[in-house]
Amino acid sequence: MAKHDKILFCWLIYLGFYTGIYGLFSHKLFSNYHLLSASFVSLLMLNGPFLYLYISSLIQHNFKLTTEKLLHFLPFLLFNLYLLIASFFPDASEGIRLDHVEHAGKPLFLFNLFLTLTVLSGPIYFILAFRMFKKLDINIFNNFSSDANVNLSWLRKLVYSFGVIWTMLMIIATVHHIFHLGSLSFCTDGLSLSLSIFVILIGYFGLKQNEIFSQEAIKEENTYISADKNKEKYAGIPMSEEELGDCAEKIRHFVETEKAYLNPDLSLPQLAETLDVPSHHLSRVINDQFGVNFFNFVNRYRVEEVKAKINDPKFRNLSILGIAYDSGFNSKSAFNRVFKNMEGITPSEYKRQISHQTD
Repeated sequence: MAKHDKILFCWLIYLGFYTGIYGLFSHKLFSNYHLLSASFVSLLMLNGPFLYLYISSLIQHNFKLTTEKLLHFLPFLLFNLYLLIASFFPDASEGIRLDHVEHAGKPLFLFNLFLTLTVLSGPIYFILAFRMFKKLDINIFNNFSSDANVNLSWLRKLVYSFGVIWTMLMIIATVHHIFHLGSLSFCTDGLSLSLSIFVILIGYFGLKQNEIFSQEAIKEENTYISADKNKEKYAGIPMSEEELGDCAEKIRHFVETEKAYLNPDLSLPQLAETLDVPSHHLSRVINDQFGVNFFNFVNRYRVEEVKAKINDPKFRNLSILGIAYDSGFNSKSAFNRVFKNMEGITPSEYKRQISHQTD
């Protein structure tokens, strides 16, 4: 089982446990067992770390579950350690409750602090997720010629949607706890329902998701393992302008003569292996000499191929989408997006312009 699947498996077990406990005992948990209900709420602090670890395991080819990463679970452990200690002091534990009753003790500072951390954990980890998605975009553009199967669009939409729902419910719960306004059951029921939907969706899509960079990294490592000593000799030595130019010409000649861009799954490590050029050199040459990242470098050739075929009478029997697939694109949405970004018009508009010129 892949690392990201193991993390997802543990995450789904936790979410299933959480929603199950709520469904069975919510009618008496918050009123009869105030310490247990506080501990139950502390479980919400686990969603953020699981989300962070899951995304990290997908986008980092060298992902390891280090002590530093496990520290993300520390606030949850400290919250429950505090509750455990407080259970030995009846006067203090009376102030630890989520419902509001007249005989309850005054809310304790540490308890309110941990509740605040629970509320903030959602937005904090959603922000971390957004930052990781931005890094993923950069890595995709530098390593892949197509983002159809690696952009984690399903997870982005899920995180964005759940982030909004989580934040709204937590704000309502905070207002209820501090100002005694609103209904606690509305917040807990809404959160439980949204978590249930989240479990279903992330389970369905997550179990079909493959690691993004792991196979590419392994392939590259195996390809160059025999040349590691040679790479170390010149890895820190800057390439001269002549070397950069020669490598650029080598890349251009191969891509144009072999039409490597017609391979919809072409990646930087694959091209580096074929050209016998270290990936870090290949990436630098493409960025420095061609002024674009790998994604745009390859897709510029594909767009030109599409334009040439639209102008060629031999391909009039093909639809625009058929020409796109025949030119190296493997996704309709990606083709339309890339073409419009590079040409300023949609493929259909381009074809209409060509038709008007020939009439």
